[in-house]
Amino acid sequence: MDSRCPAAHPDDPTPCDGPVVVMVLDAFNDGAKACEHHGARILASLDGGRVCALPDAPAGAAIRVFTAADSIRPFCWFDGPRIDPSQLSHAENRARISR
Repeated sequence: MDSRCPAAHPDDPTPCDGPVVVMVLDAFNDGAKACEHHGARILASLDGGRVCALPDAPAGAAIRVFTAADSIRPFCWFDGPRIDPSQLSHAENRARISR
């Protein structure tokens, strides 16, 4: 692909994994159209974010993005130590609680 989807963060170096298929919305209903890969990465970085499939999306696209975002750390393209709950994925935080 020559260009990346609108949801790809400028600091995220990863390429899109396919066409734009979902809309990722923040807590204020502002949104960005995204491929599944960048949709999951940006959803993981939002508080109160949600995802919905675009009309021509393949079946299950929004579910795949939502599921993938659960295990992705917020702003995963930044390096550095991650110990604060706000820096960990939802899955990592759930694992900490269940110990």
